[in-house]
Amino acid sequence: MADRDEFGEESPEIAAERRRRRAQFLRELNEAKELRDRVQPRRARSARMRQAMRMRTFRW
Repeated sequence: MADRDEFGEESPEIAAERRRRRAQFLRELNEAKELRDRVQPRRARSARMRQAMRMRTFRW
């Protein structure tokens, strides 16, 4: 790729841009999840219960 130096690492500008886009994506994803939880509280509660059950039965 043209964005990488001879060691295969990305230039700092490219890496910073990717981190910025990823942070923006994660913010929007979190916001969408919160909105869905507000719009469908019963489904959100059952999803939380399923997740809690998975965590209780998971073996470390």
